[in-house]
Amino acid sequence: MIKRENFVNEYIQAITDENAAIFAGAGLSIPSGYMDWKGLVKPLAEEIDLDIEKEHDLITIMQYYKNEKGRVRIDESIINGFTDDTTENKNLDIITELPISTYWTTNYDSLLEDSLKKNNKKVDVKINQESLVSNMRNRDAVVYKMHGDKSIPNETVITKDDYDTYGKKRKFFRTTLQSDLINKTFLFIGFSFEDPNLDYILSQIKILLDNHNRPHYCFMKKISEKENDFEYRRIKQDLKIKDLKRYNINTVLVSEYSEITDILEEIIQKVYRKNVFISSAIHTATNENWPLDKANELGYKISKALVHENYKVFSGYGKGISSSIITGALEIIYKAKYKHTDEFLTLRPFPINSNKDLWTKYREDMLSEVGIAIFIFGNKNHYNSTIVSDGMIEEFEICVSNGIKVIPIGSTGGAAAKIFNIVKEDIEKFQYLKDYLDLLENENSVDELIKTIMTIIKSLQK
Repeated sequence: MIKRENFVNEYIQAITDENAAIFAGAGLSIPSGYMDWKGLVKPLAEEIDLDIEKEHDLITIMQYYKNEKGRVRIDESIINGFTDDTTENKNLDIITELPISTYWTTNYDSLLEDSLKKNNKKVDVKINQESLVSNMRNRDAVVYKMHGDKSIPNETVITKDDYDTYGKKRKFFRTTLQSDLINKTFLFIGFSFEDPNLDYILSQIKILLDNHNRPHYCFMKKISEKENDFEYRRIKQDLKIKDLKRYNINTVLVSEYSEITDILEEIIQKVYRKNVFISSAIHTATNENWPLDKANELGYKISKALVHENYKVFSGYGKGISSSIITGALEIIYKAKYKHTDEFLTLRPFPINSNKDLWTKYREDMLSEVGIAIFIFGNKNHYNSTIVSDGMIEEFEICVSNGIKVIPIGSTGGAAAKIFNIVKEDIEKFQYLKDYLDLLENENSVDELIKTIMTIIKSLQK
């Protein structure tokens, strides 16, 4: 077993290092309204006079059915069992929103790839061995369906024959999964670990690496005292957890399945809080304390400090200060981050002469990837007059609507001051800023503000 806090921190590190992967089992699809493996097999078992409650080897039951009735009814069950309309599935939404590019599943349904597409990701789906040969250009994620797909039911892996011939018909799925299990950190979700293919692959890795395989994780619901045969089931679960440890699969025990959603939400919040958006624009000095050269110094030092502490800086390329923000980030990236620009800096300059609706969509898309937003300055030229930047106000409103933590530096004036006043008036909603209001409102020292900003950001990582 592993403590929740340790798992969250370790898996976030794998995501940050771009080494994380997901393995989805049937349990992930159940909240969407689809049946589990047992539900699929039950009506077919009854046709050959078997009681599903008295059996445990469901693969063999499907083989018996094929022997007696043929394959056609099995294929029909797969088509009809996984094509109905589905309900919302929060866990599925979260794991497909995370910055992860590798997904494996034994499921026949299309929920995983559909959810990835909904999250605006270009998905390369691998259904059969032939599809492993060609890769989709500019893909964001790969979904490996190691047991096939409902669209080609006659090729799905479901009977004993299918498992017996897997090494011939789907050999390279095993090879690819074996490679991923060696190189990536997997989170198994909705998976029972009763699949012989996975057992074979894990055992081969264990033998080859002599127990030096990388850590993986899974969720498991703790046996409740209210359940029948509690003591027996508890002992069996404990043995199962210890057995998984042979393959370095660490179990996260939860009392209720809803805890899995809580844990996944914690992960995605912490992942995004490593991405910090700097909202800024300055046409002229906002007040006597912030001449343009000092304003640029603040932008430069904020981005430099963020990258130094391994945060990723997002910038909408605000007028008058954007170059300083970029320079601060690049200075550290080229000096200490092995020139990995994409890992620490994302620039999203706004389209010119576009309508307001497009700009709003652009802002929403840009902010969808961040967890913290810093607001500094904020004015612009409007028919030869200097006015507050309404774009920064809109960015603040988008942040609040999406649960993004905001840090307005009110002392810098402009839109930042206006945003600060909104926050101050409703401070109960922004409790994490309560101890820093005076500094954010009145401090004009660049270095003191940097220190305050970094302290707040670090507190938000806990």
